[in-house]
Amino acid sequence: MNKVMDKISQGVYVLTTFAGGCIVDSVSQVSSEENPLLTISVRKENYTNELVHENNKIILSVLGKDVDGRIIETFGFHSMRDYNKFENIDTMDVDGIKVPLDSLGYIELEIEERIENNTHTLLLCRYQNSRELNVGEELTYNEYRRNKTKNKKEGSTWVCTACGYIYEGKNIPDDFICPICGADKSMFEKK
Repeated sequence: MNKVMDKISQGVYVLTTFAGGCIVDSVSQVSSEENPLLTISVRKENYTNELVHENNKIILSVLGKDVDGRIIETFGFHSMRDYNKFENIDTMDVDGIKVPLDSLGYIELEIEERIENNTHTLLLCRYQNSRELNVGEELTYNEYRRNKTKNKKEGSTWVCTACGYIYEGKNIPDDFICPICGADKSMFEKK
């Protein structure tokens, strides 16, 4: 894919609905009335995509730069088909939908329309309510990608098998913890 496409940056969010959730990064406000419209793109291969076809209510949690990497690892690299994403994450319940507490806040949305393409479903959603939970700066997808390669040093390249974070150095320290997903040294493979 053309490198110019990597210049487009979005935020990093957790989309939750009844019984599931996933990381999304394609969110846009497309109107400015009192209850504006937002679009959200969800990969068709995600189990959460199946759930948003069964439910019209979703919640979008805005992640901050200081988010615990376990949230990205849990919601981005596991499927609710075989993993309880909410088991080890502190959440609150909003009208039956779980919301990660380690977020800047959340937006309650009602799905008005679903538009299908080859790889994603585009959700056209109406704003219902929102609440701020924490103060901080939002995490963009470009910042997330840059942080995956933050430790560049001479030597070998080690890749986290859980989230793809890249550590460069001759050896990984025994007490090293992945800054993105919280995996320990045993989860890294030398490339």
